[in-house]
Formats: sequence, C-alpha cells, structure tokens
Amino acid sequence: MTTLIIAEHDNTTLKPATLNTVTAAAQCGGDIHVLVAGHNAGAVATAAAQIAGVAKVLHVDADTLAHAIAENVTVQIQAIAANYSHILFAATASGKNIAPRLAAKLDVAQISEITKVVAADTFERPIYAGNAIATVQSLDATKVITVRTTAFDAAAQTTAAPAAIETIAPVASSGATTYVGSEIAKNERPELTAAKIIVSGGRALGSAEKFNEVMLPLADKLGAALGASRAAVDAGYAPNDWQVGQTGKIVAPQLYIAAGISGAIQHLAGMKDSKVIVAINKDPEAPIFSVADYGLEADLFTAVPELVAAL
Repeated sequence: MTTLIIAEHDNTTLKPATLNTVTAAAQCGGDIHVLVAGHNAGAVATAAAQIAGVAKVLHVDADTLAHAIAENVTVQIQAIAANYSHILFAATASGKNIAPRLAAKLDVAQISEITKVVAADTFERPIYAGNAIATVQSLDATKVITVRTTAFDAAAQTTAAPAAIETIAPVASSGATTYVGSEIAKNERPELTAAKIIVSGGRALGSAEKFNEVMLPLADKLGAALGASRAAVDAGYAPNDWQVGQTGKIVAPQLYIAAGISGAIQHLAGMKDSKVIVAINKDPEAPIFSVADYGLEADLFTAVPELVAAL
C-alpha cells in the first residue's frame, strides 16, 4: 500500500499545505511518495525530499505543467495512478480543482476534506458546515482524497536523510486548455491560510473605510493577516480573498481575533479550529462567543483602538 501526495507549489517553493497532507498520508499507512509536477521546479522537489516520512519524490518537468492547469496535471497523475492505493491533495483551490477531475477519470468516488483517518479505508469529514461529522468508508481500489489541512499538524522537514528523487517523463496533454494569464493580488501581509495570527472584521464595521481604519492598525501591530466574514465581503468592505468560512478559506491560526462578527455557522466552520479565539462584539447573544476562548462584550469602535493603544 503506497500513498501519492500531489505537492502544491509555485515552481519555486513548496506550499505549507503539503506538509499537513503528508501527516494525513502517514496515518493511512504504507510508503509515501510525493509528485512534484511543474516547470523548472527542481528546488521544490529537493524541499519535498526533505519532508520526514517521505520515501520517494517523483519529479516531472514540462512547460505544460508550469501553471498547474488542472486538465494537464490530471492527465499526468492518471498515468501513474494505478501504482497507488491513495492519492491525496490538500483541500485548497488547486486541490479542489484537480481532485474531482482525477476521480472522474479513474471512475472512483472522491472523499472530500477529511479531518481524521480512522483506518486505511475509513475517514471522517465534516458535513452541514461542521455541525456533524460523517464517517466514510471507501471500497475503491484507488482512493482520491482531499485533506483539510487545519486538522493535521505539519510534517517536519529534515536534511538528515532526504528521500530519493526520481525523474519521470511528462505525459502529452490534450492541448484543449491553454494558459492565458493570471491576475494575482499583491499582499505584503502573511497569506491567510498560513498565518499564525489573523484579525477578522464583520458587517458591524459598516464600510470599507471603517474596516481599514479600525482593523488595519491592529493587524499591523500584531503582524497579522486580515480576514473578513462573508457579510463583510459581500458588502464590499473587504476583498474576496480575505473571506474566512465555509465558502471562503479554512484557517486555524495560533490566534484568531474576530471583531464585529456575529458568528454564523458558515463562518465558524472556517475558523473554529483556531488555537485561541478572541471575540469582540456588543451583542451578548452573538454565536461567536460560544466558540471563543476570550470574549469581550463591547463596541468594537472603542475596544479595538484601545487594544491597539495597549499593544
């Protein structure tokens, strides 16, 4: 029994989500292989070989894989899928794009966003915005799985005994999909899903101007990433890539500060695994207080500036 992990990277650096996926793979049992599919991504393959628990790294280099186009990556994985009992992806935008295509090509059921490995064929995953946990058993010969990375610790990296790196030949793509371009948002702050501290604001802030005026100084003081509830994003107070929740990004930082967020279940599903949760809300009945480690019943427009001043 051997597990294949699809490394997530930008051809230069290995994304932290891959380390969490390795931990999930280790609990499935058997050897762990990592596939690095990209273009001029030798540094990524080297980094993957230094992950504790990885037995082999498969490196495939092709210009058609430079931008991780889902159709091209799927064909590449499909060519070697028969060698593996489990194929794991991080439950990120990239993983969620490729995994369903692969599952369809292999004619197997995808198991989405697992949070626990019960046995090699049995997994737990949240349903109903995390209000219930489903236990899923798969009888498929090859199990295609996405991993909720916040549920697993990151695997350690070591230079003591790196895994072997095997170069494999690229598979010809269909050519039906071509890369045109990317519009990538520039952000000097930590990436939301990898940040150790996150400061999030909700609809109570009232406007984009107030959001920036109140939340930015706190984030600057703490060196934190900025997040927002769906209501704040829908109202235009914050950009889409700041959204935390079931339909946004799933996060689990060391510290999560929620200001003016009532705590709809969709938002709680995206941040309740945070190590320490601080809630600031003037409504004592706000659901956010039910998951908060520390709650402050106060007007955020007073409390947040006072907190900034104290820091």
